Amino acid sequence: MSYQDLTFPENSIFLVTGGAGFIGSNLCEALLAKGMQVRCLDNLSTGHRENIEPFLADPKFTFIEDDIRDMDVCLKATEGVRFVLHQAAWGSVPRSIEMPLLYEEINIRGTLNMMEAARQNGVHKFVYASSSSVYGDSTELPKKEGGEGNLLSPYALTKRADEEYGRLYFKLYHLNTYGLRYFNVFGRRQDPNGAYAAVIPKFLKQLLGGERPTINGDGRQSRDFTYIDNVIEANLRACLAPASAAGEAYNIGAGGREYLIDVYNDLCEALDLTVEPIYGPPRAGDIRDSNADISKAREMLSYDPSYDFRAGIRLAIDWYKENL
Repeated sequence: MSYQDLTFPENSIFLVTGGAGFIGSNLCEALLAKGMQVRCLDNLSTGHRENIEPFLADPKFTFIEDDIRDMDVCLKATEGVRFVLHQAAWGSVPRSIEMPLLYEEINIRGTLNMMEAARQNGVHKFVYASSSSVYGDSTELPKKEGGEGNLLSPYALTKRADEEYGRLYFKLYHLNTYGLRYFNVFGRRQDPNGAYAAVIPKFLKQLLGGERPTINGDGRQSRDFTYIDNVIEANLRACLAPASAAGEAYNIGAGGREYLIDVYNDLCEALDLTVEPIYGPPRAGDIRDSNADISKAREMLSYDPSYDFRAGIRLAIDWYKENL
């Protein structure tokens, strides 16, 4: 059963924080397609109004342009809400090394504000974005919950802190929290612009624009690249998961492992281009290899990713060809 077939209680209200961002806007779109009432909370610091522009005329969609750092905003946004999908955060490991205080303020305090608001307003399920970065310097492959290493960046620390708060809020206050450790999500609407852009959209924009992309490191680092529809499925399944699965964090990946240089070559081949990349220095704080063991999510959340890397990258390339 795909996420399109999942059903939710009638008149359920979903709050998607960071709903104008890459993952958040895709969640909003999927929920609206299912006829759900959706509130989107976003301050547009990293999200884009154009991502939600098609939804603004939908009577079941409400856009709240405001900030999760404001507790009053969080309390008002969660009134009457059954499910919170908390995606609001600042991403990027390198940027977090440059701005650790801002990351603490947004990713930790902002998430705590949302959990507390959800608790006070009786939210049924609180599903939040974590990250594979919590595995730090662990060399174990595949990455399995419980095998975390030493953290390598402020960003990773913020996600680890969010998970600890998620556990506490379940144990102390019985808020059903579910942490989703995303593994290198890619797909439609992922921003290709800026110094901190994710690698796949950045490579595609540069190749389509006639530029030579730069690979940081030797290109032999590996990632479990995960198509956006798998992440949508994980969020919606977490909303339907039993309370016995709450208070935990789960790997959300495709269960594969792709070397960055191979991904680059695949993109060149798909675009019918021959472009030798530039090799730059490795990025500080980056994990060398990443591959998700998704058995816990399969068992506890019924997560069953529909898209492997090959299927997802074809769809992503088609989208960027039309939209760049």
